[in-house]
Amino acid sequence: MSATEEDPSAGTAALPFFVYGTLRSGGRNHTAHLAGRCAEVLPAVLEGAALHDGPGFPYAVPDPAPGRRIVGELITVRPDAYSGALAALDRLEDCRADGTGLYVRRRAVVRTAADERRTAWVYLAGPAAAARLRARPALIASGDWCGAAREAPRRD
Repeated sequence: MSATEEDPSAGTAALPFFVYGTLRSGGRNHTAHLAGRCAEVLPAVLEGAALHDGPGFPYAVPDPAPGRRIVGELITVRPDAYSGALAALDRLEDCRADGTGLYVRRRAVVRTAADERRTAWVYLAGPAAAARLRARPALIASGDWCGAAREAPRRD
């Protein structure tokens, strides 16, 4: 499954999380919400999505354009800490059950640095943010928010 496919049955299966912004190792939200809860952290890439700059944090938006990808980490949370981490991340990302939040949580297949394909939770821009970013992109061409070379927003 790619970042462009939504999974309406995206319940609470204990999947790892693909993170690409402030939840990455060393980021302020990693420290607040994931530090001490991780069993494994691996470099990973989400293909079929574009990264956009937000006000202090990035957004992932499904994008089928060739070469679109997001650089991040695949974080496996310890089983004893999983439900607390999932609830904390859903609150942080304003992920609402009705899909109207700032972000939506979806299943996607990511590729690790060892070229393994793994299913993970990823927080994508919610409907309003995604529509705004498609209309007025703030694309991060490198796909890597940590040290990104950001493109200037379009002025049309």
